[in-house]
Amino acid sequence: MPILNLGTIWKLLLQVHNRISYLRKLLRSLSQAAWIERALIIFSHNIYSEELNDIIQSIPFAAVMQIHFPYSTQLFPYSFPGDSPSDCPRDINKERAIAVGCSNAQTPDLYGHYREARYSQTKHHWWWKVNFIFGKIRALRDYNGPVVFMEEDHYVAEDFLHILWLQQKLLNGGSDCSFCNQAHILSLGSYPKYFNHREASNMVDLLPWSSSKHNMGMAFNRSVWINFQQCSELFCSVDDYNWDWSLLHVAQQCLPKLFGDPTNLKMKSKFILGALVLKAPRVFHIGECGVHHRKANCGTDTSTLRKAETSLRSARKAQTLFPSTLKTKNMLGTKGIRLKKGNGGWGDPRDRELCLSLTIFD
Repeated sequence: MPILNLGTIWKLLLQVHNRISYLRKLLRSLSQAAWIERALIIFSHNIYSEELNDIIQSIPFAAVMQIHFPYSTQLFPYSFPGDSPSDCPRDINKERAIAVGCSNAQTPDLYGHYREARYSQTKHHWWWKVNFIFGKIRALRDYNGPVVFMEEDHYVAEDFLHILWLQQKLLNGGSDCSFCNQAHILSLGSYPKYFNHREASNMVDLLPWSSSKHNMGMAFNRSVWINFQQCSELFCSVDDYNWDWSLLHVAQQCLPKLFGDPTNLKMKSKFILGALVLKAPRVFHIGECGVHHRKANCGTDTSTLRKAETSLRSARKAQTLFPSTLKTKNMLGTKGIRLKKGNGGWGDPRDRELCLSLTIFD
């Protein structure tokens, strides 16, 4: 295993709700990761919980910091940005909503539904936490390395920081990869049908960033964030309560206008938001339940975790973890990402105004 630069301190940002059983599994995996003692783990909460605080404050293997989303539904249970009694029910039609006089009757989303605070909160929280860590945390003021974004129902391989280090080297030109400087995001996670760490442990593709495939264990630095931030108007206005799909709209509709000259009379830009994506992911999504899903056995279903651990055991036996280099393949121009219309849930102008107000410019 190569020797890490002792000056390196990794920054991990974990979004936490209240799924403690998943969080314990994530922390167990983090505790077993190489170089984790060189990490600062920032926990971003949308709920206050003494039990969560006790768990996090007792972490012995890394430095930790906690931040709390100040506009959570826990803090605003009966008024915006929570659900107000005067708000329209989600499924009421617009004509009926106007007739009964609920407060947001004029602004359903593009599917005719009205806002639900528990869904709106996810996008607000994500936008707030990224603005906050890059704009308000003094310890990160002079930090220009990547920040890794994860959630409480993720799980990491023991070499994930080593792989991140190798990806950084590719991005920064410290290798013979001639195209890796076209990447903006480092992706440690993905959603393959099968895990194959035995044979694909050192393989990485340069791909167009995809909101549904590369949103887990993604990492980017301050320079990339500044570009995202310049597109805050679009991020906050697109009718989609998902932060990742909103970011895809930014990538395809706003960022191209910031880079380079148009390539033809239709004003299309050559810019593509590139991501270095591992063939064998080092961050896994083990959550079977969450904002979008409800199952009877949320606390006990470990099927994805078992698949990941089985693949990692095979890789350990074959000694294919901690590769010395990464094999790269340029797929940037071969797979276009089709931009869909928004998923809705973001038609209320109050959400758009709050989102914009959370933007922190240096």
